[in-house]
Amino acid sequence: MNYQNTIAFAKESDHADRLKDYRKQFFIPQHNNKDAVYFNGNSLGLQPKSAIDYINQELEDWAALGVMGHTNARNPWVNYHESFAEPLARITGSLPTEVVAMNQLTVNLHFLLATFYRPTRERFKIICEAKAFPSDQYALESQVKFHGFTPAEAIIQINPREGESIIRTEDVLMTIEQHGSSTAVVLIGGVNYYTGQVFDMPAIAQAAHQHGAYAGFDLAHAAGNIQLQLHEWNIDFACWCSYKYLNSGPGGVAGAFIHEQHATNKDLPRLAGWWGTSKKNRFQMHPQFDPIPTAEGWQVSNAPVLSMAAHKAALAIFDKAGMEALTFKSKQLTNFLFYILNDINENHHRKVIRLITPADAHGCQVSLLMLEKGREIFETLIDHGIIVDWREPNVIRLAPVPLYNSFEDVWAFGNIIQSILDK
Repeated sequence: MNYQNTIAFAKESDHADRLKDYRKQFFIPQHNNKDAVYFNGNSLGLQPKSAIDYINQELEDWAALGVMGHTNARNPWVNYHESFAEPLARITGSLPTEVVAMNQLTVNLHFLLATFYRPTRERFKIICEAKAFPSDQYALESQVKFHGFTPAEAIIQINPREGESIIRTEDVLMTIEQHGSSTAVVLIGGVNYYTGQVFDMPAIAQAAHQHGAYAGFDLAHAAGNIQLQLHEWNIDFACWCSYKYLNSGPGGVAGAFIHEQHATNKDLPRLAGWWGTSKKNRFQMHPQFDPIPTAEGWQVSNAPVLSMAAHKAALAIFDKAGMEALTFKSKQLTNFLFYILNDINENHHRKVIRLITPADAHGCQVSLLMLEKGREIFETLIDHGIIVDWREPNVIRLAPVPLYNSFEDVWAFGNIIQSILDK
């Protein structure tokens, strides 16, 4: 694609976009009676217009049926969660038996670590990226303390090299090699929330397994953003939220993946609850837990149907669009953004923006380290109805999401920055 930093090129690209009509399926925040440019889908995805109907249907069935809705609702609540297995499998590259919609992201991380982090005196370390999302850091610290270890000795953090922003794959593999014999779990964010870097998940999983450790990933910024092949990559476990790229509402129900080799093992230790026990005898109230030999065996509670209804609406859109088409457009949008930002730097005869997102390993999100007028640019963008995210120090994060963002959105973003710098 021969990019040009012009409004004409942006409009022409939008006209040719096969996914352009999906934007109409979302509510776009308004600014001065016009659609805002919403680049914050990496924090909270926009609301599908269909979510209202999906939720209202469950409210209507609740009103009409009361408790009988568990069996007689149009989508019976007792097995409501089962409808998510197929679409989540397509989004994550998994088998339907390996995925389940349940709980919240960090709750799922703790539940999965209860199974996969079983430290011994010889093998007790967790390898993770430095400056992972704080919730992950808190979860790991509490897990090692819970098992009687100190974070300083048990948590091995991988930092970028001095003067660099991203973590090199070779440094991850070298750290696994160095600590392999004492490592229990390697846990990495599939996409780093700050830089937008996509990690080489299959290579990391392979290295962990070579040293007898489990490989897990927090996919909060990956699910619905990049193409995943969790089963093929032989990932042991993963979890994600649904309110970012999956557009399922604030605090929406999360998801979990357990590889088939583990999901079918009923002897694996876990924190058990009644929704994870055999469906045949769940309502016979047996005192003995009999885990379902799929990812469902990690459930503890029945489905939060109203939250799941919004999730169901969003996943229907993903199923229709397809991850292959979405990631193709995502690359076009972000490449256009990279082109515009490089053009701005060249026009100013000096670098005013440093891209800390790697050009060869990213999804929707692009993170900019502003070398001049960072806060002023951010506030001006907001004042002009371009909704982006600010992170200290001097970083603007934005995510051109292919479901509802356009090439014209990307051009407008660059045009505002250009006009501020021209002053």
